[in-house]
Amino acid sequence: MRFINTLIVAVAMLLIASCNKDILEQYPTDSVSPQTFFKTENDLKAYTNSFYTYMPGADYIYGEDCDNIVKSSVGREISGTRLVPTTDTRWGWEPLRNFNFFLNNQNVINFPDQVIRDKYVGLARFARASFYFDKVKSYGDVPWYSMVIENTDINSLQKARDPRALVMDSVLADIDFAIAHLDQTKSVERITKWTALALKSRICLYEGTWRKYHTEFNIAGADKFLNECVSASQELMSSGIYTLYTKTDGPSGKAYQDLFAHLKLDPVSDEVIMGRRFDNTLGIRHNLQFYITARTQGKPGLEKRLVNSYLMADGSRFTDKAGYDTMQYFTEVQDRDPRLAQTIRTTGYRRVGATANSSVDFNATMTGYQPIKWMNIAAMDGSGQSYQDLLLYRFGEVLLNYAEAKAELNILTQADIDMSIGRLRERVGMPDMDMAAANANPDPYQAALYKNVSGANRGVILEIRRERRIELVMENNNRWDDLMRWKEGHLLATPFKGMYFPGAGRYDLDRNGTAELEIYTGSRPPETGPYQLAVSELDNASRGNIITNVNITKTFNESRDYLWPLPVEDLTLNTNLKQNPGWE
Repeated sequence: MRFINTLIVAVAMLLIASCNKDILEQYPTDSVSPQTFFKTENDLKAYTNSFYTYMPGADYIYGEDCDNIVKSSVGREISGTRLVPTTDTRWGWEPLRNFNFFLNNQNVINFPDQVIRDKYVGLARFARASFYFDKVKSYGDVPWYSMVIENTDINSLQKARDPRALVMDSVLADIDFAIAHLDQTKSVERITKWTALALKSRICLYEGTWRKYHTEFNIAGADKFLNECVSASQELMSSGIYTLYTKTDGPSGKAYQDLFAHLKLDPVSDEVIMGRRFDNTLGIRHNLQFYITARTQGKPGLEKRLVNSYLMADGSRFTDKAGYDTMQYFTEVQDRDPRLAQTIRTTGYRRVGATANSSVDFNATMTGYQPIKWMNIAAMDGSGQSYQDLLLYRFGEVLLNYAEAKAELNILTQADIDMSIGRLRERVGMPDMDMAAANANPDPYQAALYKNVSGANRGVILEIRRERRIELVMENNNRWDDLMRWKEGHLLATPFKGMYFPGAGRYDLDRNGTAELEIYTGSRPPETGPYQLAVSELDNASRGNIITNVNITKTFNESRDYLWPLPVEDLTLNTNLKQNPGWE
């Protein structure tokens, strides 16, 4: 979980609505007197409720920025042009003080009802584990603090970075305590035992594969974390508390699409372990549909290699088809994995609540592959007018984590595939994955993307990565984390591409009688309706794929860019901190 670096100490939990910002809630700030507070369960609840304000913002949940989603601008981490910052909120530590203040408080420690106390201590330790997971993903080694640090404590303030292994063992202890003591009552908006298991599954898959593939850091224990991922995932899977959402009575009538199209999480609570609530009547909204439909908000579009990765509806590989790389839009989207048509606009797409089909709008997408994931009625397209609840943890991700961890441990079986990947494919009417066939004939297209995969399970690991990329696109920046832990950052440096076109002319993409795009040579012709694109914006002299961000040459430094640089100000204030490799 990515925490927002804001210091909030809450003693009352009155929600204050905000109409135009992607925040869940704000609370009154007040001082807490250790002598008089934490005497009742309401005190414990009031204080720990403030931890929810550190949950990811809406734009972080849906606003993926990697090689899955291409935007009109390219972040420095994507282009390879990050600089060592003077200051950086990513390195901020304010939330940790709130967690440790609670955990170290004598009134909490001496609270008479141990069961009640441990429930809220479990929430604090969940929050601390999530906080440190985010820090380790960004920086690797970081100082581990389990106590409140006062401004007079020079030794602690001048503390060096602790080894990643020590920090992650501490994170594991925190999340295990949370699992053992948090409330077991199912909830889509409160942190429970099940949320903690989902977080543990995510943390341990990340750390296990990071240690396996980043041999340059020489950190032992990859299998320990992968086994912990399997254990946490298995406990969730066998609990019977969650399953995949498979109903077809939602806004679009398609289960995968409706998992994200429902306004509220309640109808999809079979799968959603935890999410963020929004409410139109209270003015608690976000910008999701404005971001997807507006001409000024980045024009997001799926990247061509992701679209190529969707299988055919019969389970065969699209990239095995002759001429797949020069296939035009109408043809390439036919008979594909149904999740493609439930993720982007394809022929026959109709918006929720609409009576007519909607074609691709090139004014709002860089690549032509325009996202529809999370979309609802058109009335929510305005700035700050979206109010659908958003997903933070869901059962589908746990199934993917389980399969991947077992594959990396070389203990995966076809039965494991059937109860994980098979269920995800079954939801959309796709045939199950055949483990033996995948390993006997690894997909060369996927192998060219993921160069570090080897061993007897190479083929099935490539297929699990395909599945993960497709199932989790536009969710919680999963793709960035995946590329970092797999050591496949080179994929950020390749040119991002969109649809293929054979040359100049007008293109009626969905064959409804109206051209959506005009590609021209020479001077721009008079505007007559279709979006206009110069042939020079294709990746060949006269034909090819849309090439995005044409004036940006992206790079990825393999010896540096998997970790973020520490800010100069903190290195100056604490001379015991050392900069990450390559950023000195």
